[in-house]
Amino acid sequence: MHIIQEEIGPPVFSSSQAGKGDDDAHAVFTIAPLPPGYGVTLGNAMRRSLLSSLPGTAVTSVRIKGVQHEYTTLKGVCESVVDICLNLKELKVRKFNKDPEIVSLVAKGPKTIKAKDLDVSSDIEILDPDTVILTLEKGGEIDMDITVEKGVGYAPAGERNKKQNEPGLIHIDATFSPVDKVRFDVESSRVGQRTNLDKLILDVKTNGSLSAEEAVQFASQLLKSYFEYFGSADKIVESEFVADFSRSGVQGVPDDDSSPIKESYTPIEILNFSPRTLNALINAGVGSIEQLTKCTEASLSNFRGFGAKALDEVHKTLADRGLALSDDSMDS
Repeated sequence: MHIIQEEIGPPVFSSSQAGKGDDDAHAVFTIAPLPPGYGVTLGNAMRRSLLSSLPGTAVTSVRIKGVQHEYTTLKGVCESVVDICLNLKELKVRKFNKDPEIVSLVAKGPKTIKAKDLDVSSDIEILDPDTVILTLEKGGEIDMDITVEKGVGYAPAGERNKKQNEPGLIHIDATFSPVDKVRFDVESSRVGQRTNLDKLILDVKTNGSLSAEEAVQFASQLLKSYFEYFGSADKIVESEFVADFSRSGVQGVPDDDSSPIKESYTPIEILNFSPRTLNALINAGVGSIEQLTKCTEASLSNFRGFGAKALDEVHKTLADRGLALSDDSMDS
C-alpha cells in the first residue's frame, strides 16, 4: 500500500444492497480513504474487468425446422425469425458447465411461448422464466434447437459463421457478460487535516446469474492475478515508501481479534465441476475455492447428494490446480 496509508489508516471496504427485497444482483461498494488519484485508478480497472472479463451464459445459435436463414417468416408465428433471435439474445440463463448444450423447443398454437417453456437440463437454470420468445397463432407450430454456451466477453455471429457455416444454422451475436451495469464515482474524503483523499463508490448490477458481490470478488481476483506478473511481494523496491501496518501505530484502527478479516473469494464455478457435484457443494454453502479447500473428506461426505464419484472429481480437479482438501487428522 501507499505510504500515505500509514498516516490515514488502511482503507475501509463496505457494501450495501441497492436492489429491492432480497435481490443481491445490485449493490453499491465503497472504499475509502484512498490516496489522491487512486479512486480513478482502481475504479477504471474494476469497471473494465467487470464488463469484459467475467464468465457468463448466452444463446449462440438456433436451428428452426423449415428455416434456412434469419430473413424468413413462419406461417402461424407472429414474429419473424429475426425477432425470435433478438428475443433469444435477451434470455438470462445460468449454466454450470462450460460445454455447449442444445435446448429444444417444440410447441403448437395458439400459445405465447416463454422462457419457462424451454426444455432444459439440470445444467441450465432459466433466470427470467416470463420472457417472451415468440407467439403462435391457431394452427401455428414451432420446432427449434437452441445452442447455449458459457463464455467470456462478446462473440459476434459473423466470426462463428466463418468457422461453422452449416445450412439452416443461424448464429446469434452472443454477449456473455453477466454484468448489466457498472458505474463508479470518486468523491472527496477527509482524514484529520488531509482533505485531498479519494472515496471510490462502485455501483454494480448483474443479470442475476451471480451476485454483485461475487462479480466484484471475481474481477478483483482476476486483476490481482495479472498484477502479480509485474513484481514479487518478496522484492519490495524502496520499502520505506510502502505502508507496513505491522510496524505502524495507526489511530482509529481497532486492534482486537473481534475485527473480521476479509478472505479471498474465488467463485467455485470456475472449477467446472459436473452439475451434480456443483449443486451439492453450493447447496451445502460452499461457494468459493477457498471454502472448498478448508473442507475435509468427512465433511464433504456428509453433504446431501455428495457421493464417492463427486469426491473423486473434487480430488482430481483440485490436484490439477495444485490444491487439496484439508487433512481429516487436523480436525481430531
